[in-house]
Amino acid sequence: MPTTEEVQAHLARIPNLTVSSGTPLSRHTRFGIGGPADLYAETSGIEPFVAALEAARATGIPVMVIGSGTNLIVSDLGFRGIVLRYRAEGLTAAGSRVFADSGAVLQDLVDFSVARGLKGLETLAGIPGSVGAAVYGNAGAYGHSISECVVNVRFYDGREVRTVTNPECDFHYRESIFKRHKEWIIFSTELAFEEGDAAVLRKTAEDILTVRNAKFPVTMKCAGSIFKNLLWKDLPAAVAAEVPSSAVREGKVPAAWFLEQVGAKGLTRGDIHVADYHANLIYNAGAGTAADLCELISELKRRVLVRFGIELEEEVQYVGW
Repeated sequence: MPTTEEVQAHLARIPNLTVSSGTPLSRHTRFGIGGPADLYAETSGIEPFVAALEAARATGIPVMVIGSGTNLIVSDLGFRGIVLRYRAEGLTAAGSRVFADSGAVLQDLVDFSVARGLKGLETLAGIPGSVGAAVYGNAGAYGHSISECVVNVRFYDGREVRTVTNPECDFHYRESIFKRHKEWIIFSTELAFEEGDAAVLRKTAEDILTVRNAKFPVTMKCAGSIFKNLLWKDLPAAVAAEVPSSAVREGKVPAAWFLEQVGAKGLTRGDIHVADYHANLIYNAGAGTAADLCELISELKRRVLVRFGIELEEEVQYVGW
């Protein structure tokens, strides 16, 4: 297997690719947590990205592709391998269609569509992360998801760059085919919208953004909600009977409800805190570590499992473990 220096020298010869060594991944995660990657490379071009990915995989060295790092928990030891990031962030419109690069900020896409009177993504206002990550995890809020607008997705499957249609993406609640094929890399998506009143859409987006920023301030080192909400119909009958009807929203029970019942609010491990006003919000108060974060997440899952017999599922992804 080639050395890190040899791989870096090889990647450095790929045009329009920026390569560095020992880059702290804490710089690339919203939690502000994570040790160094042996190599970190980024580009805004599909060709150099594919060339770098193929070259990296050919070495046998572990490869990780990241977006904006909003929902990543990176080990304190970092990542022994190569971290790649595709940074293209273009947004273009043609009538009621919008074409978005995966590196674009999701909020920028929301603002872009709302400003043009295009209805469909205004309820996603304030959700952190990139467009690619939103498609990957079928991001959504207030009863709507990005999948409702997706027409097709362009991606690299390890052999070629190709396009799949919305049905082929197999979208479900916080799920897509891309989650089951983590080696597939999303480059862009085409979205279709309904016509709407820009002023009305802007008011909806701004109201939602105000609420979200109050819960998840943009300066807070967090990933938004840690755990997925649960579908009420899938709960064991005995558990479902305990859930008050007021807690069921659009067929889902917030994970925060279960966490509240087991005393999650205000729990801490080192500098990692559960918010005292939101049981499904964990944040880094300053010098938090991945070890403390994972320990606290495990404790919350343990409490819910003991009390309700159900296992909460994280929305976050783990890197370097």
